[in-house]
Amino acid sequence: MAISAADVKKLREMTGAGMLDCKKALQEADGDFDKAIEILRKKGASVAAKRAERSANEGVVLTKIWNDGKTGAILEVNCETDFVANSDDFVNFAKEILDIVVEKRPANRDELMNLEIDGVKVADKLNDVIGKIGEKIEISRFAVVDTENGMVVDYIHHGANLGVMLKICNVTEKTDELETLMKDIAMQVAAMKPLYVKRDEVPTEAIEKEKEIYKEVARKEGKPEQILDRIAEGKLNKYFSEVCLLEQTFVKDNTKTVGQLIDEYNKAHGTNVTLEAFYRFHVADEKK
Repeated sequence: MAISAADVKKLREMTGAGMLDCKKALQEADGDFDKAIEILRKKGASVAAKRAERSANEGVVLTKIWNDGKTGAILEVNCETDFVANSDDFVNFAKEILDIVVEKRPANRDELMNLEIDGVKVADKLNDVIGKIGEKIEISRFAVVDTENGMVVDYIHHGANLGVMLKICNVTEKTDELETLMKDIAMQVAAMKPLYVKRDEVPTEAIEKEKEIYKEVARKEGKPEQILDRIAEGKLNKYFSEVCLLEQTFVKDNTKTVGQLIDEYNKAHGTNVTLEAFYRFHVADEKK
């Protein structure tokens, strides 16, 4: 049957698909809009399959804090190009996903993909947006952060491709000074890329690997075998100061560590605030 330009335009407005795709879908569906939409959705799934091997190294990181600052969520959604990362369709999709994470609090990505938004599974929503945009789109990772006696602090770097969320415990009063300090520490995490909060969290395997490297270097420098362990132990402090947030030199004051700043705050206010965890999502990271 003949398909009018008005019908093609209407289907495009309903789905956001290309004009030619809309015309072909209407022709295949004999003018039935519901069937045409189904055809376009199936095409979106096909596009998703074709794009599976493409790299999605652009995207956006979003955060949300609620429950009087005691709960937060951080989400990363990826695409192929920065042009798409800044588009309304992509950003609105990412916001929808963040909203469902906040509302339903899925335990993992598989659970998230099976949740529904307005009666449509997230997996199908993803295929729809892939078909509409024409790029590989990935819901890469997310986290929901809870505190009973603390606060959640977030930071989104300019451009929204890097985000940080901190979990702070033992907060008896949310002072402006504390919030400013934690925002600064969140920016520290963004800039300095720590791997752990404190040295107790560093896996034994990682420590032993570092020690072997230090010993081998010292051995090649001609150091006596009997002192290699002592040399390696000494060099571990530098390693911890690089990978452990509390032992990193504070970027705004290189005379202090992050841990010392928190200790100073606690001493001044008679508190016992602790930084328990952080999440750092960067779209440029290798996964993830």
